[in-house]
Amino acid sequence: MPRFAANLSMMFTDRPFLDRFAAAGAAGFAAVEYLFPYEHEAGEIRAALDDAGLEQALFNLPPGDFARGERGLAALPGREAEFRDGLDKALHYAEVIGARRLHCMAGLIGADDDRAHFSSTYLENLALAAERAAAQGITMLIEPINTRSIPGYFLNYQRDGRRIIEQVGAPNLKLQFDCFHCQIMEGDLAMHLRELIGVIGHIQIAGVPDRHEPDTGEVAYPYLFGVMDQIGYAGWVGCEYNPKGRTEDGLGWFGPYRRN
Repeated sequence: MPRFAANLSMMFTDRPFLDRFAAAGAAGFAAVEYLFPYEHEAGEIRAALDDAGLEQALFNLPPGDFARGERGLAALPGREAEFRDGLDKALHYAEVIGARRLHCMAGLIGADDDRAHFSSTYLENLALAAERAAAQGITMLIEPINTRSIPGYFLNYQRDGRRIIEQVGAPNLKLQFDCFHCQIMEGDLAMHLRELIGVIGHIQIAGVPDRHEPDTGEVAYPYLFGVMDQIGYAGWVGCEYNPKGRTEDGLGWFGPYRRN
């Protein structure tokens, strides 16, 4: 049976961030993920996790200036020093919090930019990140993101994610398989899961096309949860969706999976 992590950047947002951990635990989740922890001290987050009896499933490296629309630094030529500083910060947080998976966002590319130059930077930064993360027992993740949600994002297709992982060749560099993004760009989710299980390090879900609860929209998630069991996926499934209303009111789908 899949194990689910509440995404606290999207769920339980009717309360302050540090209060969302207790809400997730009370709702029956055993783990949480979120985009970025950096507005809070690492020790505060660790205390919130411990108080709620939760595991930290995942968070992202610093993305650059998120408020101004930046979505990662790993593929951006000329930003290598900033990327390394962000990596140091993320690894420190991961050590304190107890996280074992970090998502490394690639960043945006312009229509006229030299993609080969971005690719070279991306591979070099990912190799460095994977090497540094390995020393702490951490898996580094890359995620193909659909072009509707984030136009211009450097990485969009699962096949490209796998190719990049193979090119870097680090055993702790894996794919963050987001069913929402994959369905929009490629579909055929069950076959993608079966084909990519060897490189998948984390899975995320949301209803398609509106990114609400996974029991809404066009994707048959109960079937996919069965596929995850069949292929032996034992990691967390991140609930990266925007609830239609109050988070607790939309958790009917979660009843069979909540922890006791």
